Amino acid sequence: MVINRTKVLLAGGLVAVGVVAGASAAIASSDDAEPPITGDALVEASAAALDHTGGGTVTETEVGDVESYYEVEVTMDDGRQIDVQLDEQFNVVDAEVDDEDDAD
Repeated sequence: MVINRTKVLLAGGLVAVGVVAGASAAIASSDDAEPPITGDALVEASAAALDHTGGGTVTETEVGDVESYYEVEVTMDDGRQIDVQLDEQFNVVDAEVDDEDDAD
Protein backbone atom coordinates (compact mmCIF):
# COMPACT_ATOMS: atom_id res chain seq x y z
CA MET A 1 0.00 0.00 0.00
CA VAL A 2 2.85 2.39 0.80
CA ILE A 3 4.46 1.67 -2.57
CA ASN A 4 1.27 2.58 -4.45
CA ARG A 5 0.83 5.80 -2.49
CA THR A 6 4.45 6.79 -3.05
CA LYS A 7 4.12 5.98 -6.73
CA VAL A 8 0.98 8.13 -7.02
CA LEU A 9 2.60 11.01 -5.14
CA LEU A 10 5.70 10.89 -7.34
CA ALA A 11 3.66 10.59 -10.52
CA GLY A 12 1.36 13.34 -9.30
CA GLY A 13 4.29 15.70 -8.90
CA LEU A 14 5.47 14.97 -12.43
CA VAL A 15 1.98 15.34 -13.82
CA ALA A 16 1.47 18.65 -12.04
CA VAL A 17 4.50 20.05 -13.85
CA GLY A 18 3.09 18.94 -17.21
CA VAL A 19 -0.36 20.27 -16.42
CA VAL A 20 0.96 23.66 -15.40
CA ALA A 21 3.34 23.76 -18.36
CA GLY A 22 0.71 23.56 -21.05
CA ALA A 23 -2.11 21.12 -20.68
CA SER A 24 -4.15 23.56 -18.59
CA ALA A 25 -5.14 25.65 -21.60
CA ALA A 26 -6.25 22.61 -23.58
CA ILE A 27 -8.12 21.18 -20.62
CA ALA A 28 -9.94 24.43 -19.93
CA SER A 29 -10.92 24.94 -23.56
CA SER A 30 -12.85 21.70 -23.99
CA ASP A 31 -15.99 22.01 -26.13
CA ASP A 32 -17.77 19.22 -24.26
CA ALA A 33 -20.70 19.83 -21.92
CA GLU A 34 -18.99 18.02 -19.02
CA PRO A 35 -16.79 20.20 -16.79
CA PRO A 36 -13.02 19.63 -16.71
CA ILE A 37 -11.35 17.88 -13.79
CA THR A 38 -9.76 20.36 -11.37
CA GLY A 39 -7.60 20.49 -8.25
CA ASP A 40 -6.16 17.40 -6.61
CA ALA A 41 -8.50 15.20 -8.67
CA LEU A 42 -6.83 16.52 -11.85
CA VAL A 43 -3.41 15.56 -10.53
CA GLU A 44 -4.54 12.05 -9.51
CA ALA A 45 -6.55 11.40 -12.68
CA SER A 46 -3.70 12.61 -14.87
CA ALA A 47 -1.18 10.43 -13.02
CA ALA A 48 -3.40 7.36 -13.40
CA ALA A 49 -3.99 8.00 -17.10
CA LEU A 50 -0.32 8.67 -17.89
CA ASP A 51 0.73 5.59 -15.94
CA HIS A 52 -1.73 3.53 -17.98
CA THR A 53 -0.59 4.93 -21.34
CA GLY A 54 3.09 4.90 -20.45
CA GLY A 55 3.52 8.62 -21.14
CA GLY A 56 2.12 11.35 -23.33
CA THR A 57 0.50 14.68 -22.51
CA VAL A 58 -2.89 15.24 -20.89
CA THR A 59 -4.81 17.38 -23.39
CA GLU A 60 -8.39 17.23 -22.12
CA THR A 61 -10.35 16.05 -19.10
CA GLU A 62 -13.99 15.61 -18.11
CA VAL A 63 -15.90 14.88 -14.92
CA GLY A 64 -19.12 12.93 -15.30
CA ASP A 65 -18.35 11.45 -18.69
CA VAL A 66 -21.00 9.18 -20.19
CA GLU A 67 -18.65 6.17 -20.03
CA SER A 68 -17.07 6.72 -16.60
CA TYR A 69 -16.72 9.15 -13.71
CA TYR A 70 -13.57 10.75 -15.14
CA GLU A 71 -12.20 10.83 -18.67
CA VAL A 72 -8.64 11.87 -19.41
CA GLU A 73 -7.51 12.35 -23.01
CA VAL A 74 -3.81 11.67 -23.47
CA THR A 75 -2.00 12.69 -26.66
CA MET A 76 0.96 10.48 -27.38
CA ASP A 77 4.21 11.66 -29.00
CA ASP A 78 3.13 10.04 -32.28
CA GLY A 79 -0.12 12.07 -32.31
CA ARG A 80 -2.50 9.30 -31.22
CA GLN A 81 -5.11 10.33 -28.69
CA ILE A 82 -6.11 7.83 -26.04
CA ASP A 83 -9.25 8.34 -23.96
CA VAL A 84 -8.67 6.82 -20.51
CA GLN A 85 -11.81 6.18 -18.46
CA LEU A 86 -11.46 6.22 -14.67
CA ASP A 87 -13.79 5.45 -11.78
CA GLU A 88 -14.17 7.69 -8.72
CA GLN A 89 -11.09 6.10 -7.09
CA PHE A 90 -8.95 6.82 -10.21
CA ASN A 91 -8.86 3.18 -11.31
CA VAL A 92 -8.72 2.66 -15.07
CA VAL A 93 -11.95 1.06 -16.24
CA ASP A 94 -11.41 1.43 -20.01
CA ALA A 95 -9.09 3.04 -22.53
CA GLU A 96 -9.26 3.31 -26.27
CA VAL A 97 -7.58 5.17 -29.09
CA ASP A 98 -9.75 8.09 -30.16
CA ASP A 99 -9.79 7.75 -33.93
CA GLU A 100 -12.59 10.20 -34.65
CA ASP A 101 -12.20 11.74 -38.09
CA ASP A 102 -15.40 13.73 -38.12
CA ALA A 103 -15.42 17.33 -39.31
CA ASP A 104 -18.32 18.74 -37.29
